[in-house]
Amino acid sequence: MENCIFCKIINKEIPSYPVYEDDVVYAFLDITQTTKGHTLVIPKQHVTDIFEYDETLASELFSRIPKIARAIEQAFPECQGLNIVNNNRELAYQSVFHSHIHLIPRYSKEDDFGLTFNDNSQKYSTEDMTSIAQAIQEKVKNHD
Repeated sequence: MENCIFCKIINKEIPSYPVYEDDVVYAFLDITQTTKGHTLVIPKQHVTDIFEYDETLASELFSRIPKIARAIEQAFPECQGLNIVNNNRELAYQSVFHSHIHLIPRYSKEDDFGLTFNDNSQKYSTEDMTSIAQAIQEKVKNHD
């Protein structure tokens, strides 16, 4: 895509700090470095978000994630964990519209990264949960 910053990075039009590359995937340091080693993993094929992946691209991209994550862990022995974050569409905080996976190494609870989930379980009855699950199951069946 012409004006995509990640496509320009893949094409070496914009410099980056690469950590891994093959024919399908390019991984490089996130310029923000939320924590030391914060890496982005992107498909070389331009897809906007997870909703545009086909099964092959998803399999190829996600199969590389553990390899890159292990490399981060081995490069930084003080790494105590790792968050894998993927934002899809603007409402979900996607800011670059070329799909990308964040690998964010964690060093301590005070390492300037937070991720919390609210417990809304009291808002949903057993019937609500069953209905939600069935709605998703129906759509999954339609995509087989």
